[in-house]
Amino acid sequence: MFQSPFKGVLPALVTPFRNGEIDETAFVALVERQIAGGVHGLVPVGTTGETATLSHEEHRRVVELCIQTARGRVPVIAGAGSNSTAEAIELAQHAKAVGADAALIVSPYYNRPSQEGIYQHYKAINDAVQLPIIVYNVPSRTGSDMSNEVLERLSKLPNIIGIKDASGDIGRMSQQRVTCGEEWVMLSGDDPNGVGYVAQGGHGCISVTVNVAPEACATMYNACLKGDFETARYWQDRLILLHKALFADASPSPTKFALATLGLCSEECRLPISPCSEAARVQVLDAMRAAGVL
Repeated sequence: MFQSPFKGVLPALVTPFRNGEIDETAFVALVERQIAGGVHGLVPVGTTGETATLSHEEHRRVVELCIQTARGRVPVIAGAGSNSTAEAIELAQHAKAVGADAALIVSPYYNRPSQEGIYQHYKAINDAVQLPIIVYNVPSRTGSDMSNEVLERLSKLPNIIGIKDASGDIGRMSQQRVTCGEEWVMLSGDDPNGVGYVAQGGHGCISVTVNVAPEACATMYNACLKGDFETARYWQDRLILLHKALFADASPSPTKFALATLGLCSEECRLPISPCSEAARVQVLDAMRAAGVL
């Protein structure tokens, strides 16, 4: 029986900026809005949080602020990925020290390590930090795809507890269910595939869309967790345009535009992410209306 607290829908939180600095007031309000909307956890400083352009000090501050704001009401999975193993260990150690419930660690990007190198990267983090670790497989960003064989090996390590899978291949999870065990946490990293992922045995989704529509996404994944896929499909049909529109330009610029439209934060991103195009804005607004957000 799957007992993990890491399930349902968890926002890949944006990091709001104002005049080049982190807008802490807006961030706290966004976290509170997510919790009030019924999300099942929080994921600060991931890709959507523009972690690549945060300083180490800013990264640590956002994690701390998220944990302080959540106050144990929902679990916090802190982003702690790096293409440097030593840096990933440092970020994971900080997450542990300030009270994160788990760390989300992306497969090393740019370096393009071998499958053995990927395994050794995660093993080194596992050995250095006593904190649950969720591996993040996103081949479109990392240039490599973790094999199921590597995931099976990783699942045997005591601190590696699951995966955020943004490979787009929801069929591979069936093999993971067999080889990684019943307690292996399986979270989708693709909003359009999330319902199908849970239908095939996954446990939830680390979502971008939920930043904009927390209540709708929480309702959809609550239905998924109950096995009520008729209700889940209803919400998926309402949200599908938004799932797509939030990637109509470089993420997270469409998401920040949507949140700015709702008056929740500035649409400011950090270069090299520029404000989303006019065509993307039209698409986002249409999708927000279809989802009942506007």
